[in-house]
Amino acid sequence: MIGITARRTDIHLNIPPWRNNVSYLGMKQLLEAGVHFGHETKRCNPKMKRYIFAERNGIFIIDLQKTLVESEKSFDFLRDLAGRNGTILFVGAKKQAQEILAAEARRCGMPYINERWLGGLLTNFKTIRTRVERLRELEAMFDDESVLRFTKKEQIDLGKELHRLQRYLGGIRDLNRLPDALFIIDPAKEAIAVKEANKLGIPVVALADTDSDPDVLDFIIPGNDDAIRSIQLVTARLADVIIEMRGGEDTAVAAASQDHETLRMPMSASERAIQEAAAAAEGDSQDAVLDGSDDE
Repeated sequence: MIGITARRTDIHLNIPPWRNNVSYLGMKQLLEAGVHFGHETKRCNPKMKRYIFAERNGIFIIDLQKTLVESEKSFDFLRDLAGRNGTILFVGAKKQAQEILAAEARRCGMPYINERWLGGLLTNFKTIRTRVERLRELEAMFDDESVLRFTKKEQIDLGKELHRLQRYLGGIRDLNRLPDALFIIDPAKEAIAVKEANKLGIPVVALADTDSDPDVLDFIIPGNDDAIRSIQLVTARLADVIIEMRGGEDTAVAAASQDHETLRMPMSASERAIQEAAAAAEGDSQDAVLDGSDDE
């Protein structure tokens, strides 16, 4: 934990003052967002019982007092990490979390995975980086229109490949080394990500519902990981904390990230065909992303 003296107020550097008794989340906020609603009793992990307040109509109610305590520990850790320019990888592939996670990660300038976790993303990071380099190569080809030297069929195939890579790896295109921590929505669903992080000794912070295993997490925020409002509350607050520690400059970072996500293509007739083909490839299998290198 960084000492309070290291976090002096400096208005010229736009660094917010450190508040020793800061409260990241409020009880009213948690209640309004439905953070206290757990899963059905039949889906409970017995290890989560210490975070459960009661059972109502077949659904567990999470003890929000414990959520507040654990969230303080989690946010303190992530705040210190952000203050030391650490990298936090946001992970959440469930449908309710995808858009929220990507938007908040871009807002605070952190990498993210909001599609299915690719096995080996951490443990086989060098191979994943080769696919990211391929993504950069394809983006450059479409930017400078050098792709036009290929036949129409080859252009369409390259457009599909670029679309797949942007979909699965676009959020980590600027991740040049292993992250310093993972922030996960629903660790039960992202069990492979948790296992890889545990293997490499990377701390895991997670918004975890009553079906999760708290023993595999370094920091836990007990709460509803299915409700959109619950996910939004916790993820947005984390993004706010990171932005505060880094001087509050989030707009430029978000704009730059948005540029990388947009598939910029020449607007000739053939290029419009490529764009349509890329859109049609939305349902392609993730296996094509790694070309056989996925070790899941």
